[in-house]
Amino acid sequence: MVYIWQYSFISISESPKIRLPRQLRQTYIKKVGEQVNLLIPFQGKPRPKVTWTKDGQPLDPKQVSIRTSECDTILFIRSSERSHSGKYDLTVQIENMVDSATISIRIVDKPGPAHAVMVKEVWGFNALLEWQPPKDNGNSDITGYTIQKADKKTMEWFNVYEHNRQPRCTVSDLIMGNEYYFRVYSENIVGLSDAPGVSKNTAIIEKTVYKPRDYNEMDINEAPKFLTPLTDRVVVAGYSTALNCAVRGHPKPRVIWMKNKMEIKDDPKFLMKHNQGVLTLNIRKPSPFDGGTYTCKAINDLGEAEVDCKLEVRVPQ
Repeated sequence: MVYIWQYSFISISESPKIRLPRQLRQTYIKKVGEQVNLLIPFQGKPRPKVTWTKDGQPLDPKQVSIRTSECDTILFIRSSERSHSGKYDLTVQIENMVDSATISIRIVDKPGPAHAVMVKEVWGFNALLEWQPPKDNGNSDITGYTIQKADKKTMEWFNVYEHNRQPRCTVSDLIMGNEYYFRVYSENIVGLSDAPGVSKNTAIIEKTVYKPRDYNEMDINEAPKFLTPLTDRVVVAGYSTALNCAVRGHPKPRVIWMKNKMEIKDDPKFLMKHNQGVLTLNIRKPSPFDGGTYTCKAINDLGEAEVDCKLEVRVPQ
């Protein structure tokens, strides 16, 4: 008896290969409510088996639609929600030959409000304000804060700062005898939070009353202390910018600005201002050469303090 063995096999004339578009090689970001429509070409003969998963689990057809032809596959979400964020794995397979790709999708929304907004200190016509980042960042990094003030008498709100990067600021030029509330909006790539965080307390700008000096009066002299630091900045060449910080000390500190540890003197590109403890260095139309480390030093008879930041000047593409 003669046995004849027959083998069944598929002739693979073209290996499976995913042609992932360039924009999908980094995180794909959409706003809540926007449509997601990703077309991903592939090759392979005979026609490959195409499989999608999300975070290692099969896709829910009620959440995500998949349409696949002989040469491409489409992932479609009609109205995106934050729950659609995640890693989507695509595989194309012919027999034991497989190619795969991962697409990261992030659905972002407006952030929640800043919280725990507090007036931490009041001196002269200034108030130091601090807060905590929002509990919900909208699935995106917080890029800044918008700070507003309102006189308690009128409760009309006015912008003080926009795109403030740090969770603190010094508000200046407040009016003697008035009481102020503050509120803070968070901001990310989608925009400002719908609601602000409102200060739990107020800043009362006391009326100063002359009092003859008493020999037993408490010594109010103190060494310089920075209340708000300098913050790192990235700016576009040719657009004027400003570095800001706030210092307290008595006697009034002498202020020195430095670039890369060299004191800035008599340079028309730089304008230095000192207004009731708020220090500003205006830089006129910076070029890449103006990038570097900037330092602000405050000195009086009782000591000195300094803060610094890095400034990067980019040339527009």
